[in-house]
Amino acid sequence: MKNDHSWKELAGRLKSLYEKKQDSGNVDERNSKLWELFKNCDAANIALAIEDLETANAITTFKAVPASISADVLALLDPQLAEKILKHLEPAQVDNLIQRMRPKDAASVIADAPKKQQKNILKEPQTTKKVAADAKQRTSYPKNSAGHLMTSQFLRIARGKKIKEALDAVRQTHADEKIPEDIYIVSENGNEDHPVRMYGVISIRQLLMHEEDTEVDDVMEKDIVCIRANDSQIDAAALLSKYRFKTLPVVDNEKRLIGVIPVDELLKVMIANLRNLYTKAVGTDAQKMSQLSSFQEAKMRAPWLLVTMAIELIAGLVIHRYDAILTKVILLASFMPVISAISGNVGLQAAAITVRAVDSKLPEGRNLFKSVTRELATSLFMAIGCGIVLGIVGAIWAKHIPFGLVIGGALICSMLTAGLMGTVIPILSKRLGFDPATTAGPFETALQDIVGFGVFLWLATVFQSWIT
Repeated sequence: MKNDHSWKELAGRLKSLYEKKQDSGNVDERNSKLWELFKNCDAANIALAIEDLETANAITTFKAVPASISADVLALLDPQLAEKILKHLEPAQVDNLIQRMRPKDAASVIADAPKKQQKNILKEPQTTKKVAADAKQRTSYPKNSAGHLMTSQFLRIARGKKIKEALDAVRQTHADEKIPEDIYIVSENGNEDHPVRMYGVISIRQLLMHEEDTEVDDVMEKDIVCIRANDSQIDAAALLSKYRFKTLPVVDNEKRLIGVIPVDELLKVMIANLRNLYTKAVGTDAQKMSQLSSFQEAKMRAPWLLVTMAIELIAGLVIHRYDAILTKVILLASFMPVISAISGNVGLQAAAITVRAVDSKLPEGRNLFKSVTRELATSLFMAIGCGIVLGIVGAIWAKHIPFGLVIGGALICSMLTAGLMGTVIPILSKRLGFDPATTAGPFETALQDIVGFGVFLWLATVFQSWIT
């Protein structure tokens, strides 16, 4: 058995190898060490170890995988990483890998490949009709949908057939062909090219438990749970988890069977999604950041702090404009840091929640309008409560009710601004290609200071005759 190294141990050795930062002149030496590491490892351990590496190193490592198992390793990798690896391979290498895969695995890899590569692979005469049809069907659905995961390569038999005929259908499949273990009972004219009505399902194990002359209709499971092709992969995972199926049938809008999702396909995608959520905790690419030196990380973050400095200088100009009222009512200065701190916390809370939601990329995630509306409503309730409390404190402290109204009103406006900025900025940053965790805090803090101080001092000026 080729399990001399656990995947964790192998991943650690690979990371150590890359931490030495070998230059291009040592490529052959590095590849020699990689081949030595892979000598006693199977495809599964290599795939897990590669997934634990930084993307650039994962691509380099895959290129050094022995040709005898490279196709198996590629089939086991999570789809996103496999797509990135394919982009860095020559067309001839990609074709060779696809030809050496099992049909179902080949179709899965083709469906997740870059579009240009998909077209080139499907044009190749070596690509079988079965693989091409399966891949084309998958690519006709969005990548996060159940339809993108389903395969058309599964066993189906017509109603009225005997157990013996069903077993014969199993025996006619190629020994190395990876097919789902459930057999679907469909209408008489059912085939891969025409969606048909599904009447039941039976597992290979159940076939072996009954006499060969028994009709499948008498022993098949008729109460079938299925999913529509356009439903999300998360919904598919929930069904498979709850009912513990080995395959999940996929139907079209007319409830006709068009494919099935094997549990291994779904697990591969869901594990990849969990890995992304883990490595991008609250929106930062933790793995990437950990690879940077202190100077490189500072260089990445400093520009946003300089932008914050520039915006805060605007806040300074706003305060300077109201020097007269501050000089006249010096007590106002005592409440400025309180307003800034409370509003800042509101903004940071909103930013953290929004960054986490944006980064998770869940299909049911809120869009921009809903996110802004919800956060504004939440901020409004908090602002009213905090505004009343601080207003009462200010009124008692200054012994003037109007002074409390100014303090409370300013805090409400500042908190609403902070909630709005904390929601909008992370979403816009993500859409513009910036790290929302890096940009959200500086912008939110600076903008809410401008609005908070501006409203606060403007209200104090308007009502100065009442508060002096």
